[in-house]
Amino acid sequence: MTRKHEPRVAEGVDVTRPSIARIYDYLLFGKDNFAADRAAADKLMQSRLDPRRLALANRAFLRRAVRFLARVYVDHDPIVVAHNDALLATGDGVVTVRADVREPDAVLDSDALNGCLDLGRPVAVLLLSVLHFISCDEDAPGIVATFRERMAPGSYLVISIGTSDGADSEMLAEATTTYAGARMPFTLRSRGQILDLFKGFDLVEPGLVSLPEWRPDFNTDRTPLNGPTVGAVARLAA
Repeated sequence: MTRKHEPRVAEGVDVTRPSIARIYDYLLFGKDNFAADRAAADKLMQSRLDPRRLALANRAFLRRAVRFLARVYVDHDPIVVAHNDALLATGDGVVTVRADVREPDAVLDSDALNGCLDLGRPVAVLLLSVLHFISCDEDAPGIVATFRERMAPGSYLVISIGTSDGADSEMLAEATTTYAGARMPFTLRSRGQILDLFKGFDLVEPGLVSLPEWRPDFNTDRTPLNGPTVGAVARLAA
């Protein structure tokens, strides 16, 4: 697929290297992506993983989860940041922070974030389809724990993440190879490992479930996902 107009490129950005954020944008039929992102996404879509269905299910879960949550958007991709700045420029109390979730203190200590949020009051942290791109060596539980330690009681944590439980081993091996080929290795975790991420939080009903099964709307597509992906919303105990 070719396009006449590509998004504006920030200085120092290598558009020949696929970006998870821009691949996700393409899977959601967005326009803020480049040829390398589309090529990587198209290759993924040739697998049985059905990444577009996963992306759409994840976005639907997001919409349902944030009905009672306030959010600040954080991303490390400068193209995504620039696009969100344009979209949110007129929104009072809404900012975009360029940061990396692997450095949670940098996120939490950002002047922009602290100018928008009072971390002494309840907030919501949304980690959707990001933690399966954090390797075991990069310590996902430690990342979440850092956020937890800085969150006020009554805050919420929202996570969606791929799981190894119930997954087709051949399909996941195929997807893993494709992601690795795009220099985006990902790590699937067991249900028990995922529940450990919510240590200190109380899960909101219905708990940790497949994305389409988290408080579905009347029009939610509840067909089982090819790539097992689960999500939950949890409240930080007082």
